[in-house]
Amino acid sequence: MLAKCNHLEASMEPRSGCAINAAVEALGDRWSLIVLRDVIFGNRRHFRELLARNDEGIASNILSSRLKALVAGGLLTHEDAGRGRRGTYSLTEAGIRTVPVMAALGTWGLAHRPTSYELGVRAQLLEDGGPELWNDLMDELRELHLGIPRPDTGRPRASELLRAAYERAVAEKEKASEPSPRVRGR
Repeated sequence: MLAKCNHLEASMEPRSGCAINAAVEALGDRWSLIVLRDVIFGNRRHFRELLARNDEGIASNILSSRLKALVAGGLLTHEDAGRGRRGTYSLTEAGIRTVPVMAALGTWGLAHRPTSYELGVRAQLLEDGGPELWNDLMDELRELHLGIPRPDTGRPRASELLRAAYERAVAEKEKASEPSPRVRGR
């Protein structure tokens, strides 16, 4: 049975009944997806972190606009910490459930667009790990953002696997770019 989200305003209803259109309208543009990516995979939960640590160079006004839209769309919540303190953004269940979408976008990007090894390694790991890894990551995100304890699967944490793969790729790139030591003549 398909149900409408009652908590969304009428203005949030999609232009048509098409599920793909509804998803595209909810996720918005590329900046909205990049913000979600940074919250999901980078655990960036404050405005300044999202602004300063964004690889694509998002402008502050664009970031502010996208955060407001993601909160209004039910993908993030915002806890205002008060004057002079950092407010925290958290994923909702709907935001957490974008992990398979992000994995699919990463798989498509690896296959059809130029990517760097170090920034593509997590997408490759998500593709290789498939739904089991995605579910493990979503369980971790539920624990972190919603306070729901993750089940003990006996497997390593998905976030640790993704972090380690990225760090290995960065180290490999740095090692490959180091100049070769010179051999001194006798």
